Amino acid sequence: MAAGEAESQYLHVLSAFLAMEPVDSVISLARECSGGSLTESVQRFLWETCVKAAASGNASYAKRLLKKLINEVELEKSEVLDEVYEEYALHMSAASKEDTLVKENIRITKFISFLFPEGLYKYPSCPSSRKLVVPLQCSLNMLEGDTGCSIWPSSLFLSEFVLSYPELFTDRSCFEVGSGVGLVGICLAHVKAKKVILTDGDLLTLSNMKLNLERNHLNYEDELLKQHGEAESTRVKCIHLPWETATDSELSEYRPDIVLGADVIYDPSCFPHLLRVLVALLRGPTKRDNGSLETERRSPAVAYVASVIRNADTFNAFLTLVDQMDLSITDLTEELKPPYELLPYMHSYDRSSVRLFSISSR
Repeated sequence: MAAGEAESQYLHVLSAFLAMEPVDSVISLARECSGGSLTESVQRFLWETCVKAAASGNASYAKRLLKKLINEVELEKSEVLDEVYEEYALHMSAASKEDTLVKENIRITKFISFLFPEGLYKYPSCPSSRKLVVPLQCSLNMLEGDTGCSIWPSSLFLSEFVLSYPELFTDRSCFEVGSGVGLVGICLAHVKAKKVILTDGDLLTLSNMKLNLERNHLNYEDELLKQHGEAESTRVKCIHLPWETATDSELSEYRPDIVLGADVIYDPSCFPHLLRVLVALLRGPTKRDNGSLETERRSPAVAYVASVIRNADTFNAFLTLVDQMDLSITDLTEELKPPYELLPYMHSYDRSSVRLFSISSR
């Protein structure tokens, strides 16, 4: 394996560890660094660069990875590094206290690393390091009332979409419905959207989202955000917006160029409220009091919605309502599929399961 290729593979292992990918995936990636075996150099990398470097957080995950590593190396009848055994023993001694904390508070920190392929140095959204790392506090409990604090495939897809097509969002006013952990909003800020309005109907989710914006050095509400000392700035706002109670007059204030939504097509009982919100946000120029037309927007607003279609009947019900509310919907999955895999190490993320739709007023 060439030096550059090996370095890239080790970066994939570290990125998978920091994103708390399933330990089987991390071990599988580690094997690719050395032709299939868990050599001493691979073990040392997992121990020293991954586990030891991240010792201050997510210890129960590190313990599971060390246990898996030891089992796999022993199955190969190879030598386990003494340091790996010692590190595992340290984690075992602290296990009961850690497990209690995990049960009481199932929030953990994942670091999502968007890795840009070589040759993209001049790409507008590509950092000089070719790596954008986003720390996110999220929940391990994806299904029992804590869905807004979890990272979903559609959110990953929409984030890749934003970073892959920065020209669609730079200097545009963007409004996200159901912003969850804030990942898409952080990517919008990175590509220098003119304004980023993040919303959620759950106050706990909104609080967690604000924490994530702070962790990524983004000021929210009405403060101007300045990244890396650059002159350009992005205005970021977080808003509590339950779809059921949002009023047309409240929504008409925002007048975004682009509306975004990740995994919002899931509950038929919410569809009328969601679509009413979209109609209000996508509405074209309206008459002023003096009768003249407002012409603030350079082009009609559009919504980009990423979703996994889990149930055909649910999706068909959504399409029926879209038609009834005089909206147009187009499947752009193939046309605007992100050209680069920015999350190549994330085996748990099934990119092919996500569809991308545009929705606009007729």
